[in-house]
Amino acid sequence: MLRNMLALRQIAQRTISTASRRQFENKVPEKQKLFQEDNGIPVHLKGGVADALLYRATMILTVGGTAYAIYYTNCHQ
Repeated sequence: MLRNMLALRQIAQRTISTASRRQFENKVPEKQKLFQEDNGIPVHLKGGVADALLYRATMILTVGGTAYAIYYTNCHQ
């Protein structure tokens, strides 16, 4: 138990620090401008390659899951 208390004390001392935190640049206005452009691209794909890959993976899993569910219900009656 004493060992656990000492470990907890060390963790608490590490997390409380006087060092300044790293400041992040606010990118919200840039993203708002990107997503509000009227360029014919659907909003769910305006994020770039990562959004396109996520969209395609979601579609593949959805179609695959639906096909498997139909196969399973028809073949295991």
